[in-house]
Amino acid sequence: MIVTAIFFNAEANEFGIAERFGLPHFSEQFFRILLAIGSLILIYGYLRLKKWGFWLMIIYSSGFGLISYNLLFSQNQQPFIGNFIWSVIVLIYTVFVRKFFFRIENE
Repeated sequence: MIVTAIFFNAEANEFGIAERFGLPHFSEQFFRILLAIGSLILIYGYLRLKKWGFWLMIIYSSGFGLISYNLLFSQNQQPFIGNFIWSVIVLIYTVFVRKFFFRIENE
């Protein structure tokens, strides 16, 4: 995402990521950088089995899943179907392994 923020061509896509999140007047490059940094923080907490990593992944996957689900019906494009399915898979997996995030020794 950070690389695409630098080399992003705003005219290449009909809808940018910022607009998909309901922020059409937000700078696309800046939003991509913020999203990438937030994702890296989330990944760190998730891979280290932190409680906050668990909850951020639930929020992140739910948010992306809902956005993809909404865009699926308005745009009817394959990437949104795949994004929605992937978000559901990540949510199911995260809930399935939740006991590892809530062990006492992880704090």
